[in-house]
Amino acid sequence: MDDSDNTTTLLPVTRRQVLTGTAAATTAWTLERKQSAREAGRTNVYSDPALTLWREWEKAHKLTEQLCQRQQRLETQLVHSVGFPCVNVRLPESGDVTVRSLEELNEVLGKWPDAAALREKAEAEFAAHQARWDAAAEETGYTAALRAEREAGDRVEDLLEAFSSTGATTLAGVVGKLDAVLREGEAWEECSEFPWPQIRSALGDLVLIARQAADD
Repeated sequence: MDDSDNTTTLLPVTRRQVLTGTAAATTAWTLERKQSAREAGRTNVYSDPALTLWREWEKAHKLTEQLCQRQQRLETQLVHSVGFPCVNVRLPESGDVTVRSLEELNEVLGKWPDAAALREKAEAEFAAHQARWDAAAEETGYTAALRAEREAGDRVEDLLEAFSSTGATTLAGVVGKLDAVLREGEAWEECSEFPWPQIRSALGDLVLIARQAADD
């Protein structure tokens, strides 16, 4: 995330997504216990590199969600107390216009090349509002929370990338990989469109097979 306007959309978590992840995680751990019991003294599910990676991803994913929720709470407080940096510009014949960045200000005033005084005044007001926001963000811990969330998110992305080059040696490892892909993908994309329904179906099949194997 490059700016605060995007912080509310980084990792949206729904009840459905939480349940999907929990089912996959429970299945993975069940498979670990069952297979390790059957293969005592031999190479078992704990040596599956994909499952080891999934454990790391799960921890990083949970941490990112916690940090995201914290920075969103702090951002909400900032919005109520200071407001997102902006400035109202009164344009000839057009009335008041609210702009929320210097780039937007330049676009608005680009139609009025003779409005140097108006531009200078608007830039000064915007800079003052931005300074108030920055000071409050630092004081409340929002800046630190946003930085921590960004770093945790980068860690999650690195682990997700590693899944593409990490082969699974057990059914639990396959479940873990699909779990991570589905939960991350659903957070960003339209969940009802390809390929999420197909991935969801495949994960459900694996969960069913795993449960049947556990019962046997």
